[in-house]
Amino acid sequence: MPMDLSHRAYLEESMDVLSTYGEYRRCLHDLDSVSRLVLAHRATLHFLNRIAATNPTQPINILDVACGDGSMLRRLAKWAAKRGLSVRLTGLDLNPWAIDVAREFPNTTPPIEYVVSDVFAYEPLQPIDVILSAHFTHHLENHDIIRFLNWMERNARLGWFVNDLHRHPNPYRLFRLLGAVAPWHPIIISDGLISIRRAFTVDDWQACVLAAGIGEAVPAEEFPARVTVTRLKTPSQLLPA
Repeated sequence: MPMDLSHRAYLEESMDVLSTYGEYRRCLHDLDSVSRLVLAHRATLHFLNRIAATNPTQPINILDVACGDGSMLRRLAKWAAKRGLSVRLTGLDLNPWAIDVAREFPNTTPPIEYVVSDVFAYEPLQPIDVILSAHFTHHLENHDIIRFLNWMERNARLGWFVNDLHRHPNPYRLFRLLGAVAPWHPIIISDGLISIRRAFTVDDWQACVLAAGIGEAVPAEEFPARVTVTRLKTPSQLLPA
């Protein structure tokens, strides 16, 4: 029988209850392999190119929510260096093991600051220009997604970007096939399938942004197998620096 993907499935994932640091670190490493395989970072970098085009000479303070092992932030450090951009990079994650893994990687230029915190309890020391999240929102229930959208809208001066999975039969079938041959940790495969079932359609996101009262945010399908939400603030909407 085909998997019913007509609605979000609120199933529990296993990765955050792993009992050993080594196993957790391996899962984060495998997650990064999956992300690179499916070009997960491409949409986020495209969004940041748009931000940089409108702020070419100003330092950009970027916060990555649920940063995991910091792989996105390390890509951002290379992206900024290649373009000669001044950026301040901060990674936030609730799981202290994730931050420990991130800190094992060599220092970047510019350096990345890592913080262990619940996003809703986080109090930035400096105003945030851009807030990013990738593969985070599918872990939340709808009421917390709306809360998160409002939190980003209040705190991001220039804009924010959500990059998450597309709940659709094609990525579900493809990931199941990949999981049968890829050398990934079994939890990455089982949690990955659950994550797709917990994920979103464009219509889901449209309902969320309207419920949050942020009609300017734009949900869209992005190849391959993801849905993004883009919020670029106009000059009249910019928060003070």
